[in-house]
Amino acid sequence: MSTHDTPSEAHLPSEQAHGPLARGEEDPFADPGLPPHLPRIQDIDERAAKRSERTVAFLFVLSMLATVAFIASYVAFPVDKIVYIFPFGHVSILNFALGITLGIALFCIGAGAVHWARTLMSDREVPDDRHAIEAPPEVRAKVMQDFADGAAESGFGRRKLVRNTLFGAMALVPLSGVMLLRDLGPLPEKKLRSTMWAKGKQLINMNTMQPLRPEDVSVGSLTFAMPEGLKEDSEDFQEQIAKAALMIVRIQPDEIKDKRELDWSHQGIVAYSKICTHVGCPISLYEQQTHHVLCPCHQSTFDLSDGAKVIFGPAGHPLPQLRIGVNGQGNLEALGDFDQPVGPAFWERG
Repeated sequence: MSTHDTPSEAHLPSEQAHGPLARGEEDPFADPGLPPHLPRIQDIDERAAKRSERTVAFLFVLSMLATVAFIASYVAFPVDKIVYIFPFGHVSILNFALGITLGIALFCIGAGAVHWARTLMSDREVPDDRHAIEAPPEVRAKVMQDFADGAAESGFGRRKLVRNTLFGAMALVPLSGVMLLRDLGPLPEKKLRSTMWAKGKQLINMNTMQPLRPEDVSVGSLTFAMPEGLKEDSEDFQEQIAKAALMIVRIQPDEIKDKRELDWSHQGIVAYSKICTHVGCPISLYEQQTHHVLCPCHQSTFDLSDGAKVIFGPAGHPLPQLRIGVNGQGNLEALGDFDQPVGPAFWERG
């Protein structure tokens, strides 16, 4: 084997590399310690400290103004107003304003606190040895003393401008959450007690969008109707149809058990609310032989031949009936509104 095939001893690791360091040799993994502390300009120049204090106060004041703007935006901007804002495109002005103002309010509190800590609070690094989990009395005393020293070094008591503006910003930010409680309302007032049905309103077939005539409703059929004048493209269509949706069934008059139901019908054609009185689901299942209608959500069952009384399920009261007749054109029309509020019971139902 040639000398080129054997590594030179100069390139072999020495035994001392794996053993204790020789005298005078430096430890490559020695603890470098902490770098020398360099004072900040705020520590040696009170004017710089005042500038930092004003900056922190400005951020806290800006947070307060943003919170006030959040509240003003919530009150001023309508929920359905859409505007074009570059580069976001067409957005809701209310959502955009709420997001911007609340974001600024929270950011300024955070930025102000960070700037305060980095420029005005003490920046000295104090190493501490590890200790057992339990805290002996002397450690607890040291912690309390460190807390007192930290409070003193932060200038919280001395720099009243920073302290007071921080209090103001922190006090106003929760008002944003309080304003959001408005979306739990508005209160229903008496809107749940009435619908669009009124005397003279024609029954419009929701499939053909034409007025219903008695001959259009055959025995055993189920037809859905809405009040005349309600358009699917109207802004409040969903709100109105949720209360005014109607189902039409024709029953042989001699099979109607409830006298008032018979009086409010026309030639055996009865009109009842389509909205279940349990939790407001739309009813759409009809049994021709029994004249029962079934809610698909929780199986509440109503007998349309006996005043739409509940015969099964969790619903608490019968379906409201709409009194109907025929106008001069031979079309079915309402003779008033429902006899009671439609849908499930609500907190002020009388």
